[in-house]
Amino acid sequence: MAGPAPSDGTPTVETLFREAAGRAFYKLCGSGNDFVFLDGFHAPIGALGSAEAIRALCARATGIGADGVVLLEPPGAEGDGAAFRMRYHNSDGSRATLCGNAALCATRLAVELGIADPRGFAFDTDAGRIAARMRGDLPEIDLQPVTGLVADAGIAPTAGEARIGFATAGVPHLVVRVDDVAVVDLPRRGRELRHDPSLADGANVNFVSPVAGGWRMRTYERGVEGETLACGTGAVACAAILDAWGAASGDETTIVTSSGRPLHVRRSADEGRGPALAGEGRLVFRGVVAELV
Repeated sequence: MAGPAPSDGTPTVETLFREAAGRAFYKLCGSGNDFVFLDGFHAPIGALGSAEAIRALCARATGIGADGVVLLEPPGAEGDGAAFRMRYHNSDGSRATLCGNAALCATRLAVELGIADPRGFAFDTDAGRIAARMRGDLPEIDLQPVTGLVADAGIAPTAGEARIGFATAGVPHLVVRVDDVAVVDLPRRGRELRHDPSLADGANVNFVSPVAGGWRMRTYERGVEGETLACGTGAVACAAILDAWGAASGDETTIVTSSGRPLHVRRSADEGRGPALAGEGRLVFRGVVAELV
C-alpha cells in the first residue's frame, strides 16, 4: 500500500512506480548527448515530470541512464500552428529553457512518430518557438537569435586560455578559447567558471580550440554538473562568439564535439533571424519502463 505523500508534494516512491510501470519511452542520442523521451500525446506525463522521477530515469546505474529527459506534449491553445511542445529537464531534475541536441532529437522523433512533417514544422519550447526540418538525414532547427553576446566577459583567462566570451543561446554560455581542449582540466576549471560570481544564473562552459575544417569543443554543463559529450546550444554560442572574435570563416561553422560527431551552425542572411543548427538525432531504442524505483 502506498504511504502518505510527503508534505512538500514530492511523489512517493510507490506513486512513481505505479505511474511508470508499463510506460513506453524512447532513447535518442544527439552527438553524444543521450535523452529519455516520453510521449505526452497519448498519456499524461503526470508524476513522471517531477524532479524525483527525472533523476530516477536518468540514473546511469539504477535507471535508464541519460543526460536529460524530454517531454513531448500537445501544444495547447497558446501553441497555434505548433506541432508539439517540448519540455526539457536536466538529469538533476532541474528544468532548462532549451537544449539544442534535445531539440534536434525531438525533431527526429516527432517525424518518426508521425506528428510532424519532415519538410518543415514548428514546435514550442521554454525559449520560444523553433522551426525545424529534416536536412537530408540530419534534423535541423532554427533557433532564436543569440542574445547578450559579450566578446570579453570580464573574467580573467588563466594559463592556456586566450579569451573568454559570453552569450545566451536559449541558455547562458561562456566560451573559452584555449590552445588545446584536450589538456584542459575541465572538471576543475569548468566548475570554477560555471559558478563565477559575475554570472547571475551560472552558465554552461565551452572550451574551444581549432582543428582541421572547424573547431573542437568540450563542455561543462550546468544541471549535469560535469562534462557532456556534446552541447547543441553551446555549439551555437561558440559559433557566434568565434564570429565576434573574427575567428570564424564562411556562413557555416563546424563544431566537433567530444563524441567526435560534428554539429553544423549556419548563420542566417536575415539579421532578424537566429542561426540554424544541424546534427545527429539518432533513435537508439524503444522500451517500456518496468521498475523505476
